[in-house]
Amino acid sequence: MTYATVMVSLALDQSNEARLQVAGELAERFEAAIVGVAAAQFAPPLYFADGAEAQALIDEGEASVKRRLAGLEAQFRAATKNRGGHAEWRSGMDFPARFVLAQARCADIVVSGGQSPAFSDAFALASPKDLVMQAGRPLLVVPDQANWLDLRSVLVAWKDTPEARRAVADALPMLRKAKDVTIGTIPERDEDRSGVTAGVTDVAAWLARHGVTATARIFEGARNETAAGQLEKVATDLDAGLIVAGAYGHSRFRELILGGVTQYLITQTARSVLLSH
Repeated sequence: MTYATVMVSLALDQSNEARLQVAGELAERFEAAIVGVAAAQFAPPLYFADGAEAQALIDEGEASVKRRLAGLEAQFRAATKNRGGHAEWRSGMDFPARFVLAQARCADIVVSGGQSPAFSDAFALASPKDLVMQAGRPLLVVPDQANWLDLRSVLVAWKDTPEARRAVADALPMLRKAKDVTIGTIPERDEDRSGVTAGVTDVAAWLARHGVTATARIFEGARNETAAGQLEKVATDLDAGLIVAGAYGHSRFRELILGGVTQYLITQTARSVLLSH
């Protein structure tokens, strides 16, 4: 398995430099095509207008959105012009999440920026919350301050679930290029330790058969710490540049209500995260 097409999702009201840098680097490492994608909708003001005045307001707003999308295309072209390989741009006047989710069908992996816990504008931003749960592709979340994809130490945050299994498989191309890979798990209090040990050992053995040397480790979490806090401590101790993890929602019927650890991984700013659902 490799990445033949890398897609990078750009946003109107966020910094795009880090995600463009990492997406371009990924495309170079795997000799992959790179597709830039962005969309936005004009959000009409809440005050009332009608007739010619309303139409003029809509026309002006849509023209402004088109200019801003053209600016993002120029940024994408400038970031990819010296990298070689196939580069393609796709944009539209649409809700960003809907547009990006549709375009993700052509990609092996989608690169996005992170997100602060504050409310995000659905007219201007494809939220990583939407992308990770609905794209059907792995999502690489890149913090704004990142300037490269650090694969010297990679932490696979293991939990014996379909999402975590999918994430490890999706991350295989990166894991093959990593210097150190740790399969780490933090057992629940009532979990059977022999079963937990067998799980991480199986994953390490499976990776070995795919050409990845990985260390299986069980970490003890502090009782007064949240799961996200425990994971952060492990990642810091390992000096991990990338975390690989499954993405989870609280509800079968509304999966966009993310679990605490998934929410943390999308909003933290210390390292890149590969998430699969």
